[in-house]
Amino acid sequence: MAQFDVYQNPSRNTRNAYPYIVDIQNPVIADIATRIVVPLGKQQNFKNESMAGLTPEIEYDGEKLLLLIPQIASIPAKTLKDPIGSLSHLRSEIVAALDFAITGV
Repeated sequence: MAQFDVYQNPSRNTRNAYPYIVDIQNPVIADIATRIVVPLGKQQNFKNESMAGLTPEIEYDGEKLLLLIPQIASIPAKTLKDPIGSLSHLRSEIVAALDFAITGV
């Protein structure tokens, strides 16, 4: 598992609105049984609006999505199967959004 890997949402109940989740956990804490994740939500389900600095717009697999930092969560690592992609190229934007959520800056 690598930081910023993208996985299909393992929950069939929420997969339609939140098709993917992003593992944001740093590899330094890889030995715990959970992973810190953030869902990617379909932008259309959020009135096509993002919250500046907090929910970056991301295009993934041809779809406009929002990285929903306010919905950060922890899930069992064993529920994450094979990654289907990576957002490591957006590291700065993801870290900035996390920083904004924590510090307000």
